[in-house]
Amino acid sequence: MKLLILLTLLSLSFSQERLFYLMGTYALIELPEGKEYQAYRYMKSLEEKLSDYMEDSEVSRINKSAGVGCEKASEETLEVVQKALEISKRTYGFFDIMVGAYTINYKRKGLIGEEEAKRLIDYKKVSIEGAKVCLLEKGMAIDLGGIGKGYAVQKAYERLKTPWGFISIAGDLRVWGHKRLLAIFNPINNTLLAEGYNSKDLCLSTGGNYLRKHIIGKENSLLQATVAYHDCTITDALETALLAMEDESRERFIKENPHIGVFLLFKDGSLFINRAFMEYFESLKIYPASP
Repeated sequence: MKLLILLTLLSLSFSQERLFYLMGTYALIELPEGKEYQAYRYMKSLEEKLSDYMEDSEVSRINKSAGVGCEKASEETLEVVQKALEISKRTYGFFDIMVGAYTINYKRKGLIGEEEAKRLIDYKKVSIEGAKVCLLEKGMAIDLGGIGKGYAVQKAYERLKTPWGFISIAGDLRVWGHKRLLAIFNPINNTLLAEGYNSKDLCLSTGGNYLRKHIIGKENSLLQATVAYHDCTITDALETALLAMEDESRERFIKENPHIGVFLLFKDGSLFINRAFMEYFESLKIYPASP
């Protein structure tokens, strides 16, 4: 399944890409002047700060301090938490990194019960005080699975400042400085759903309710969401939020944010594509979604 996720958004014209294992999945990187390893090492350093699977990471230490005290964090951890809180407000709370109470403390570790875990999912009970992150109640936990990969891609792009490049971690990618054939995977019939060349620099994030373990949301008709925008942190988080929203909230969000590209595949095989998404591509071939 992880390989299929990778293929969802990878370029179909392979050349000098290098493949790395990163954040529990695969990263594909192509950069000039052999800077692929530099990008990998930087993103690996972010993983060591942001992963809740690493017991000594900053996020794990913050989670252990929930309800007890605040935990000092690096500039990157503070930044991604702050961005996550802003996106939570923007998405009516459907994106919420405090889902970790459920995904980590209930599902993975069995430290609390299911109802208690659901009660503790509340981004409003997180605060940043100076260089510290505070979780107000014991049992609360941060899970950055819905934003961390996009954030890592975005930060690597900002740090390296190469004239062109391509970085993808599973379903989150950025392409800049050149045109590239990109594709979206169809989980209904295991073929391509769409393909096309980008018309400008972009970030693209795809995910589905069939594979994401950090999405706790309303029952809805959506199977897969792809978001196109100029910031990968935002595309990753918004793709997660769209999957968690009930249908009415999702329609409202799309109307309120027409500048964000959205490509949706529903459980019945129907599609929704807005104008902003189409504008990121020179031409986009779309294939039947049904078997």
